[in-house]
Amino acid sequence: MEYVYAALLLHNAGKDVTEDAITGILQAADVDVDATRVKALVASLEGVDIQEAIEKAAFAAPAAAAVAPVAVAEEAPAAEEAAAEEEEEAEESGMEGLGALFG
Repeated sequence: MEYVYAALLLHNAGKDVTEDAITGILQAADVDVDATRVKALVASLEGVDIQEAIEKAAFAAPAAAAVAPVAVAEEAPAAEEAAAEEEEEAEESGMEGLGALFG
């Protein structure tokens, strides 16, 4: 994850995302740098508009967060109903047991 953070830091600073720059940031953070991972990251970011990717991610996160409460709200009544039914059944079976004790 620190490799991606280094690339984002470079992008935010207006610098080119290069192998040397990412390696420098990671070394400054006292991270053992894997040159293969650095090369793979730089290669995978080639041709990617990082700002556009950030904006898409920023737009998607609130949309996903808005959907989650709706799903939870829809599940809550069903869960409450199931719990009430279980409680009622337990109460009824308990009463049956008392009837057996007193004939």
